[in-house]
Amino acid sequence: MTKPKIRFMGLCFTILLSTLAISAFAQEPLPGKLPANVAGQWTVSALGEDGQVHTDYLTIRQNGSVLTGHFKGPNQSGSFNGSINQQHVVIRSNTRHPVTFRGRAEGDTIQGTVSVMGRHGEFHAWRQSQ
Repeated sequence: MTKPKIRFMGLCFTILLSTLAISAFAQEPLPGKLPANVAGQWTVSALGEDGQVHTDYLTIRQNGSVLTGHFKGPNQSGSFNGSINQQHVVIRSNTRHPVTFRGRAEGDTIQGTVSVMGRHGEFHAWRQSQ
């Protein structure tokens, strides 16, 4: 191989390693920016597109940024999986008709949007216990 080809291959390898290092670092939470604590029993008041208000219940277990637990709604219940990135919460139920909550946690409240079967609404949740 010629010296220019060797230099080019070395440059490509360096770029590849740099890209992998940046990708790995991007997955880590920012130093000092731990996710909010959302573990506990939550009562959720949801307002659907149809103007109906209904109550759901979440029992959230938290391991770092990973959320698991139990969802109980008016028509179905089951486990859920989710995540939290600083204050941004995403929870998706493992039910016949998955329910997805996306919101922002602040202290003992979470507010955001809820989606099920193509319908969307707003929700407000408050923690009952930790």
